[in-house]
Amino acid sequence: MTQAVYNALRDNIAGIPVSQLAREFGGTPLFVYDAAVIKERCAQLKDFGTVRFAQKACPSQAILKLAREQGLKVDAVSAGEIMRAFAVGYKPEEIAYTCDIFDSDALELVCGDAFGCVVNVGSLDMIDQLAERLGERAKGFELTVRVNPGFGHGHGAKTNTGGPLSKHGIWHEQLGEAVARAARYGMTVTGLHMHIGSGSDFAHLAQVSDSMRRFALSVGPQIKSVSCGGGIPTPYQTGEEYFDVPRYTEVWHGAVAELEAAFGHKVELETEPGRFIVADSGYLVTKICAVKRQADNIFYLVDAGFTHLGRPMFYGSYHPISIAYAPENGTPEPGTQEVVVGGPLCESGDVFTQKEGGIVLKRELPVAKPGDYLILEVAGAYGAAMNSNYNTKFLAPEVLVENGAARLTRKKQSFEHLIANEIF
Repeated sequence: MTQAVYNALRDNIAGIPVSQLAREFGGTPLFVYDAAVIKERCAQLKDFGTVRFAQKACPSQAILKLAREQGLKVDAVSAGEIMRAFAVGYKPEEIAYTCDIFDSDALELVCGDAFGCVVNVGSLDMIDQLAERLGERAKGFELTVRVNPGFGHGHGAKTNTGGPLSKHGIWHEQLGEAVARAARYGMTVTGLHMHIGSGSDFAHLAQVSDSMRRFALSVGPQIKSVSCGGGIPTPYQTGEEYFDVPRYTEVWHGAVAELEAAFGHKVELETEPGRFIVADSGYLVTKICAVKRQADNIFYLVDAGFTHLGRPMFYGSYHPISIAYAPENGTPEPGTQEVVVGGPLCESGDVFTQKEGGIVLKRELPVAKPGDYLILEVAGAYGAAMNSNYNTKFLAPEVLVENGAARLTRKKQSFEHLIANEIF
């Protein structure tokens, strides 16, 4: 299925007028999520196996709760994410902790209140640290290992999570050492995990399944589960196609069937999508505050910056952009024009229309006025999740639209909240 054409004009999100959303929830910037899209993405993976939502993509408790209601387990990459999962009702056995290090908080948690969660280690040192902290409880403890297969892929260099220049995972040539090191403490490696990058294409994702099969066979029948990680792509530009999930499912089921035949027991298949679940459910609604001309360039300057959506500046990522006219602005001027869209921050890189390397681009958009709304689309993944207070900008509120009704899921940040932990 090909990605739908994004209209340059949009008057509603999930059936609710953009101007109404902004008015009702305190203005802009404002993140809005369409629950129906999230439910649809969860349903697409129902035949895969165990699905864990990679909450780093969008850690909102409301989104986490919605994922749990759809039957998804959860992946956590920090002590804080484990606590978020607890807050919406997840039990330790429904959580996987995946990281390349233990900081003190995470180690205490997985050996304490979160004991029983899947511990997926990405460094050999983590095995020693876990065993030391568990003490006698290490005997019989089952853990999983994240393997760096020696190759990677992604939509950009910064999203490539495999290969010799990636910090992620235990190098594939050290897998035997990881199994042996765990055994010295009485622990058993019963699961393998592999993730090569975000936005990988089908050929690279399929390559993972073959590598996983070979690595699992090298470890032997103690393997009870394999996880293909995340990385299922999401289309951002018109003409890009949605990923063929049934085909991907079939490939992985085939690999697992071979392992089950070799081992003589069931092998659980897992995946941990983040972007795929939430990306195209999310919209960042902003307001055009100024329209200015710099030589031959026209700028739409909006009230959201990379503190709200960092992907364009960090990765040169493309986001569809649409315009919603403000009713109070009267009859809009017809036509389109090529513009640069920039934010309010005191940074030259605070531009939403750029490609990797910081090269500023123009985008053809409808003629608009100050007060009109500009919507950055497909902003549900790594949007609000990566918000910051740089320039002492407030975090944007978040709204979830479900069954035709919009509700606030994160309040607009106040100045008092912003400085609450500071001491002078």
